[in-house]
Amino acid sequence: MEFAELIRTGQAQAELLRGPEEPPLRGTLCITGHHLLLSPGPQATPDLWLLLLRNVDSIEKRIAGDSGTITLRCKDLRVLQLDIEGVEATLDIARSIEALSSLESVITSFPFFYRPKGLRLGDAWHFHPPECYYKRVARETNAWRLSEANEDFSLCPSYPRAVIVPRAVEDSALARSARFRQGGRFPVLSYYHAPSGTVLLRAGQPLTGPQKRRCSEDEELLRVVLAGARPGARGFIVDTRSPQAAKQARMTGGGTEAKAAYPGWKRLHRPLERGRPLQESFVHLVEACGDLEQSMDRWLNRLESCRWLSHVKETLSTACLAAQSMEQEGACVLVHGADGTDSTLLITSLAQLILDPLSRTMAGFQELIEREWIQAGHPFQLRCAHSAFSHARPKHEAPTFLLFLDCVWQLGRQFPLSLEFGEGMLLALFDHAYASPFGTFLCNNEKERCLCEVRTRTHSLWSGLSQPKEQRKLRNPLYVPNPLAIWPSAEPQSLRLWQGLFLRGTRLPEPSEVAWEKVWQIVTDQEKTEGSQPTDSASEPRP
Repeated sequence: MEFAELIRTGQAQAELLRGPEEPPLRGTLCITGHHLLLSPGPQATPDLWLLLLRNVDSIEKRIAGDSGTITLRCKDLRVLQLDIEGVEATLDIARSIEALSSLESVITSFPFFYRPKGLRLGDAWHFHPPECYYKRVARETNAWRLSEANEDFSLCPSYPRAVIVPRAVEDSALARSARFRQGGRFPVLSYYHAPSGTVLLRAGQPLTGPQKRRCSEDEELLRVVLAGARPGARGFIVDTRSPQAAKQARMTGGGTEAKAAYPGWKRLHRPLERGRPLQESFVHLVEACGDLEQSMDRWLNRLESCRWLSHVKETLSTACLAAQSMEQEGACVLVHGADGTDSTLLITSLAQLILDPLSRTMAGFQELIEREWIQAGHPFQLRCAHSAFSHARPKHEAPTFLLFLDCVWQLGRQFPLSLEFGEGMLLALFDHAYASPFGTFLCNNEKERCLCEVRTRTHSLWSGLSQPKEQRKLRNPLYVPNPLAIWPSAEPQSLRLWQGLFLRGTRLPEPSEVAWEKVWQIVTDQEKTEGSQPTDSASEPRP
């Protein structure tokens, strides 16, 4: 199929309304296979305005007289309005946008055509392989090894080719454990906590079923985990489902680890919402944030009823539980829900941010995203197909990654000096997860990325974010390395609405954002001053 077949009109005259803080932009509107472009007239700025069509979540059109209006609600939560001359041109543009923004083919998406200056294909894809984190673990302990049993993705299509597993467990035992776990997701190392000698694992649910099946290799794997930790170590299995949901899963072939089969391990249920309810919570929150006419009481009632901040609270509480079990109780922790690709990754990644100072650096955070979300098999293509405005409500969509970013934002607000990255980094990750010119968030797992040749035919987001012009937007100018764990408060009075995201299209910049820019200016000026001082001035004697 050619893109030209879906483009019904070449161009039209239009006026673009972008938000409360930006003036209208008038010029010639054009459509390409991947973008909506508006070229201002000769009296205005010569820069083009571009919108990646993949960013369009829903489109509404209205006709009035001999002109029309198209409202584009974007996946990044911005709302754009196009006033177009001509009824036929309005309808043709609307149909073209609807067709081009809903294409599902991965290999015809824009990342496969994006070739920016200064970047080379292949750059940054090698920054965060599984071997990189394994080297860190190997410096602390020899109880773990890097297994390539999943080299051809036959054990688990949602795991990477190489995973970190106990050294005493052979690949043949991993294969049998994989057959006993949902989606083949046998227990693998997520994080090694050197101060306590304990580990954080992730997996899919065991397939015990109504017959209460067992797997001796799976039981041995978890026994070896405890034996390789400090003497007398015990373990906690954090199940992100309710006891009722776990019991129901057993009736359909899933289940939980039987206490008698896994001595030394204790199961803890910490139910976290996922799937459709989480998506509905997101939708209701965005609807409430977009209503500018409501009273304060109405706004607060809607904010509470959507339960988004309740999800943030429950997620942070569970992550603190996992981190506390390792740091303060010296216990190993295994996290799983049902599939092990959503709330499981949410908890393992947040627990590492709480405990691991390296994860709170710019490079460490990027590695965490790559290792615990992308390579770990979070299905971005399914979960982020639509944002909050789409009228479609497929059951496989859920803002799990957004919930993670919101929790990280809460951490940054409570510990403003401890994260090397700022809100700009989190906003960029949200935007790129839903619509991006880079290939980092394409597909649902590493197997699909290999089949689509994503790593050889698209650019990595990390390469784009490493450009000097991007760093000021992403870094925290107040960052001071903190070697300690950071323990967030999950109490309701400690949590805030992430206004920089959820109100980004309906409000003017806050005084705090203006102050943030001032801080950056002070830091930049200070660096320039220090850099301009003579190098031998420090050796001069004081008067």
